[in-house]
Amino acid sequence: MSEEVHRILVVDDEERIRRLLKMYLEKEGYAIVEAEDGETALRLATASDFDLILLDVMLPGIDGIEVCTRLRQVKTTPVIMLTAKGEEMNRVQGFEVGADDYVVKPFSPREVIYRVKAILRRSSATAFLTKETMTTNNIVFPHLIIEHDAHRVMAGGQEVSLTPKEYELLHYLAISPDKVFSREELLKDVWNYEFFGDLRTVDTHVKRLREKLNKVSPEAASMITTVWGVGYKLEVSK
Repeated sequence: MSEEVHRILVVDDEERIRRLLKMYLEKEGYAIVEAEDGETALRLATASDFDLILLDVMLPGIDGIEVCTRLRQVKTTPVIMLTAKGEEMNRVQGFEVGADDYVVKPFSPREVIYRVKAILRRSSATAFLTKETMTTNNIVFPHLIIEHDAHRVMAGGQEVSLTPKEYELLHYLAISPDKVFSREELLKDVWNYEFFGDLRTVDTHVKRLREKLNKVSPEAASMITTVWGVGYKLEVSK
């Protein structure tokens, strides 16, 4: 039985970059669709289902930040932003509007493939399951319920719409309640990054996760605790 082919949308206004990414990604067996501007990208991304989107920040017309902002209103498709060197503000903005990761230009194709695989790796959502969590598909706390089979999160009785990476981060913390994880551990285990990765990636995702939970349940949001100088934990003990 053949494996499902992952569909990736590559968005960049430079043809040579699209061609380069397409060549390397197709060598890995991915199916590639291209877009050269934000409007086309948004139309394609909302009309069809992609497994991942590689999205340049600097695009003619609607820029990558705006594309991601609008996309997040209707889809949770993983997004890797492509940013030029020195565009740190754009990277921060990208995370704030829901990007899962970023790659800095000029990039190494090896790094792009590594990050793409890290996000697409099917086992990433279940690789860190413990014996305890494997006996039940639900993780239940007073203000927070995680239905793992459905990848559904309920807080304060309402469903919370999370991106795949936000869900994985919450689930990872939830299966080891009250255990403190360093940012490096979270990057390695949730993002599958051994060699690449910015620790601010973790901070921004924690911030977004808290904000989303806080909209429906401040109690659930407050469970994600910062342990200063160390990292984060999901606090359930009194």
